[in-house]
Amino acid sequence: MIQRIKGTMDILPNETPLWRHIEGIMREEAEKYGFGEIRTPTFENTELFVRGVGDTTDVVQKEMYTFADREEDRSISLRPEGTASVARAIIENGKYSDPMPLKYYYIISCFRHEKPQAGRSREFYQFGTEMFGSQSPAADATIIALGNSVLKRLGLTNVKLHINSIGCKECRPAYREALVKYFTAHKDGLCDTCKTRLEKNPLRLLDCKSPECKKIAEGAPKTIEHLCEKCNSNFDTLGKALSAMNIDYEVDTNIVRGLDYYTGTVFEFIAEGIGAQSTVCGGGRYDGLVSSLGGPELSGIGFGMGITRLILALRELGLDNVEAARPTVYIASLGERAMVKGLEITERLRAAGKFAECDVVGRSLKAQMKYANKIGAEYTLIIGDSEVDAGKAQLRNMQSGEQTEVSLDSFII
Repeated sequence: MIQRIKGTMDILPNETPLWRHIEGIMREEAEKYGFGEIRTPTFENTELFVRGVGDTTDVVQKEMYTFADREEDRSISLRPEGTASVARAIIENGKYSDPMPLKYYYIISCFRHEKPQAGRSREFYQFGTEMFGSQSPAADATIIALGNSVLKRLGLTNVKLHINSIGCKECRPAYREALVKYFTAHKDGLCDTCKTRLEKNPLRLLDCKSPECKKIAEGAPKTIEHLCEKCNSNFDTLGKALSAMNIDYEVDTNIVRGLDYYTGTVFEFIAEGIGAQSTVCGGGRYDGLVSSLGGPELSGIGFGMGITRLILALRELGLDNVEAARPTVYIASLGERAMVKGLEITERLRAAGKFAECDVVGRSLKAQMKYANKIGAEYTLIIGDSEVDAGKAQLRNMQSGEQTEVSLDSFII
């Protein structure tokens, strides 16, 4: 038997009501904050992610699904995240000439070749937001407030906001020097990948998943101890803004995020009780991304929110039970003429915006009534040849058992 590929999932009709509920809240909240939906390709030129995400990241080095284009001499990759594609779209479509800030959101599937586990799959689903064109900490606070608003609407009370600043191009060199000095003294204990990172991108050493490297990183210099005056001021203002908006947070100097384009503010919303993959939302500022891809200098900030991890967090609190819609009317029929009349009435009800069902299997009347009860129909209408001849039938309330005579030719509920 052909089976689904490891690390992917089938989201079945009994599960999609919860997904639609979550996605609906995401859309409503994003649009309430003035964000418009953007849709970008599922695959892009590999170079976009190498330059945008960073060639020393685990995503590019180990996790991307990359293959040769059959018709052209180029390498293409399934998107491992959404931000680089949005930045490319802004450049290619000249959106940097629009009034600022640019505010976009998306709900997409992304692809990374990682070890599947609870909350982590190889095809995963993500809600993302991007705001370009503002360097103000007010933009940082707005993005974080949007993430917080979505989580509150979902009822997640077990989520905490962690924030940090990893500095800008002005203060990063001094911090880089401090990192290199510290990790060089512990070089023998680093994994082979981190030994390479020590030369190319020492900030990635703080993000290594190796237990030995993580232990060494615990004693590394902290980013906020090396911030320039501007970064320090922006981070302080962000904290004041979050407090003013009644958004609780804690400063967490371990947060650096896993992609090279991050600068300045970084943050994560972390859910308690859902296992190792506890970050349900993560993001930060990426002021140099657009220019690194050939566009103008355009600051940016955004986040990605994993839908599967949100579902785990909702399940932990017993908030994952979202019922599917129930039919308003189920039309049971006996005989060919009654079946045709039932189809006619069902279609009339659907045209009027009602959720209506009728028998299409040829069940007995008893089986039809059991089925109507099973799918939770509010009413049933039983039609036989005598009802067709009379043009009337009895509409039954499935809760109370009360019956009302209705005209078949004009029946609308």
